[in-house]
Amino acid sequence: MQPGPHVGRDAGQRGTAAVRNPALARRAEELAAQGAAYVTATVVRAQRPTSAHAGDVALVTSDGTIQGFVGGICAEHSVRLFSWTAMKTNEPILLRILPTAPEDVKEQKQEEGAVTVLNTCLSGGAIEVFLEPTLPVPRVSVVGSKPIAAQIERLGSEFDLDIVAAGDEPADVRDGDLGLIVAAHGKGELEALRAGIEAGLPYVGLVASPKRGAALVEELRSAGVPEDQLARIECPAGLDINAKKPPEVALSIIARLIERRYSKEYSPPLRAPRDQEAPTFAVDPICGMTVTAEPSALHLEHDGETIYFCAPGCKKTYEREHMAATADAAPATPASKAAAKPTTAVDPICGMTVLAAPDTPHVESDGETVYFCCDGCKTKFEGQHAVAAG
Repeated sequence: MQPGPHVGRDAGQRGTAAVRNPALARRAEELAAQGAAYVTATVVRAQRPTSAHAGDVALVTSDGTIQGFVGGICAEHSVRLFSWTAMKTNEPILLRILPTAPEDVKEQKQEEGAVTVLNTCLSGGAIEVFLEPTLPVPRVSVVGSKPIAAQIERLGSEFDLDIVAAGDEPADVRDGDLGLIVAAHGKGELEALRAGIEAGLPYVGLVASPKRGAALVEELRSAGVPEDQLARIECPAGLDINAKKPPEVALSIIARLIERRYSKEYSPPLRAPRDQEAPTFAVDPICGMTVTAEPSALHLEHDGETIYFCAPGCKKTYEREHMAATADAAPATPASKAAAKPTTAVDPICGMTVLAAPDTPHVESDGETVYFCCDGCKTKFEGQHAVAAG
């Protein structure tokens, strides 16, 4: 017997990763059904001594919650951080967490599809964790009840698109949607087009002749719609494949949606399974590890700032080296205070907090030094801006 679709990695809900733990597998199905982004973190190698074992699995949601077990608290910080990176880039990552650094690794080393981090808080072992992101299926609204609209709805699921058929009702446009297709042939077209372009969707397509499309655009222009928004409307919708029949036209539109899906214009929404914002990160000033800045994390208040730590050992070291000295010594000068903790910066691509250090990937842009979490974000920034690599 030959394996059919949805066997192995594609078992269950379309697009979900295979999970061995039954409880986590059910949770993964729930997250996928909710349209929530998450990462399946699987320990693929564990070198003793370590609390994790090969085959251990956890789910990491976009709000930073970890369900399951892939190591102790220090390992969780790195898993949470790079799970966020995997969701932002929609690319899997092999995360290597080492207690000591090889000669070619300082604090962090990026390779294609892999990253190696130094975790001095580990008990002496090493683990490798495969991080596989699952993102919401791109959502596309289709307005109209004509044959082409029906064909788009039929084809969409075959290409992992969530086609929402509005029929003759108003367009249901939401933040994070991939696109809007208007195939209403005269009914509610102007309202639907305006909703799509004002929402800034990556793709707004009108199924109409060029002549009729030009007339509708002129009506929108007369109504005060800006030119930059009008330019977002494609008419006729879809790639030019000389399509004639409704299935052919629908195929050309699906092809255009696929093109936009993988362009820089579209970023899948990282919806959390509950109403929480995406996690923010801070740098442990003792070991340099990036940790999640949340109320439950280890932290203390010092000089009017909240300092976060990866583990109790780093917190105690900071208290001994800084807070005790502050109590006994004269007030520190601004220069000495600045030297007590590392400088951080925010990666403009993924929003991650990173160390502003010479070894951190960076570029010079408009007279400023811009820092990144990895070479991938740096390359993306360079592609979007004219910069000199640092």
